Amino acid sequence: MSLDKTMMPVPDGHPDVFDREWPLRVGDVDRTGRLRLDAGCRHIQDIGQDQLREMGFEDTHPLWIVRRTMVDLIRPIEFQDILRMRRWCSGTSNRWCEMRVRIDGRKGGLLESEAFWININRETQMPSRMVDDFLAALQKTTSVDRLRWKGYLKPGSRDDAAEIHEFPVRGTDIDFLDHMNNSVYWSVVEDYLASHPELLRLPLRTTIEHESPVALGDKLEIVSHVHPPGSTDQFGPDLVDRTVTTLTYAVGDETKAVAALFSL
Repeated sequence: MSLDKTMMPVPDGHPDVFDREWPLRVGDVDRTGRLRLDAGCRHIQDIGQDQLREMGFEDTHPLWIVRRTMVDLIRPIEFQDILRMRRWCSGTSNRWCEMRVRIDGRKGGLLESEAFWININRETQMPSRMVDDFLAALQKTTSVDRLRWKGYLKPGSRDDAAEIHEFPVRGTDIDFLDHMNNSVYWSVVEDYLASHPELLRLPLRTTIEHESPVALGDKLEIVSHVHPPGSTDQFGPDLVDRTVTTLTYAVGDETKAVAALFSL
């Protein structure tokens, strides 16, 4: 698998696909009325917690961290629409899983996502084996039971960066695990898209891989690079003819996360 992987299609009609609806609210949209990526990823977190609760494993497996989230903005979902969110498992190991979430708007908007989630032990704060009943429930929608981690992205250097700017970390960005919440990383992407709106003219894939958490008080800088066609071998052979933008989330010399954006 690589950065241009094909996401598992929705298993329509499968009884173990978690299916919910709620309205798109004013705090979730940008100035044009489009569902923002950071808001969409917050909904992805929320439906995950809802599914965990409904399955009866919220107390058994309360702590998760996301290692990678891949989001395809196929068609914008717009203000005053109703979001239909479907969530199911697309791959498992005994300590982590990949979860797909498809968000449809009634007016035709579509956002697809896949996230690599790691189950964390409350005491050790380390990856922990999932209980057999929970794992069996996840595997009802997938035959992949030996899921392995493979990183797709490498950090960019400051030396040849197109842009470097600071991203202030606020108290409201920090969650109960005492680090910057996953959805806030996507607000960095939204800031970049606000100044590069041409990236929204075609369907867009954005992937964020997390290396280590950002804490309150960190001086977070965003280091951006634009890789033109012909210079994108590192992203896989199918992307050599496309422009790929990367955003490196850095605190001093330490990489906290890397994002990549390209048109589908």
